[in-house]
Amino acid sequence: MRKRQPDAVDTILEQWRQERPDLDASPMGPIGRIKRCAALLQRRLDDTFAKFGMTGWEFDVLATLRRSGKPYCLAPTALFSSLMVTSGTMTHRLQRLEANGLVQRVPNSKDARSMLVQLTPAGLKLIDRAVKAHIENERNILGLLPPTTLAGLDHHLSELLSTLEGPDDSIS
Repeated sequence: MRKRQPDAVDTILEQWRQERPDLDASPMGPIGRIKRCAALLQRRLDDTFAKFGMTGWEFDVLATLRRSGKPYCLAPTALFSSLMVTSGTMTHRLQRLEANGLVQRVPNSKDARSMLVQLTPAGLKLIDRAVKAHIENERNILGLLPPTTLAGLDHHLSELLSTLEGPDDSIS
């Protein structure tokens, strides 16, 4: 195994070893690294979204509609459940996307009392371009790791996720 360079979390762990040698702070290592990786990754992802005039949440909503398949239409409850936000937050987000011409509300043919959210042609065109760039960005980020390391990381993160997710944490 190749020796790695110390990272910011190593510094934190060393500080705890100095200040509280009675504590085993080792759980802070993986969790701190996951949190730091998430923050650094989010910056890189946000840079790509910004090139398309989008935020991360806008990308998430449009991508969720796009991956739902034709006619790229979901009930607002399915959207906010999938994106793990409140209905109030989703209402505000949908209003903004609708004002920008990226989604529209359409009648639900199965329930006359409700509306569905659908990608507009402009929204479909935007998300198709953005998701292509997003995947390329992720490929470039992960391309810094050897394939075997990446496969192991994916496997171990999947195991961790399986232990953390409950029945209410699934993504549609």
